[in-house]
Amino acid sequence: MEKENNEELEDENLEENPSEEVEVIDSDVDVKKLQEDLDNTTDRLKRLMAEFDNYKKRASKERAQLYNSLVADIIMSFLPVMDNLEKAINTNTEDEGYKQGMELVAKQFKDVLNSFGLEEIKTKGEIFDPSLHEAVSSVQDDTKKSQEIIEEFRKGYKIGDKVIRHAMVVVAN
Repeated sequence: MEKENNEELEDENLEENPSEEVEVIDSDVDVKKLQEDLDNTTDRLKRLMAEFDNYKKRASKERAQLYNSLVADIIMSFLPVMDNLEKAINTNTEDEGYKQGMELVAKQFKDVLNSFGLEEIKTKGEIFDPSLHEAVSSVQDDTKKSQEIIEEFRKGYKIGDKVIRHAMVVVAN
């Protein structure tokens, strides 16, 4: 019963005050405006989230590149040591224990460098690739393919796709 009385009072108030009806219409406009504002804010928020996600990806990629660059620079300073170890192994010596010890040290050193992603660039029997190899000489050899690598003077190394040191090679013409 009380409900019916409230409804009757509301109906009477609407009939007496037509301005309230206008306010109802204004509130519809306000709802539309608020919905547009909400949509705009949601759109801006989504764009900001996408920009932030792109920033995180870009920053992560830059950190990885910086790390790889630093690792490459450090490893480059160790490559002459590796070259000298290999020369020491290849020298003739009567002391087999010394030679085996040098081979073990060189293997351990290579394993450490390889753990940082260092790879040797293949040379002998491969076709010359200027992005990987540096030709120091060419030899006329009809038994070999054109641009085939015959000999390696200095090993080349890379980390991933980045060449740290080009291999010095002799190429057949």
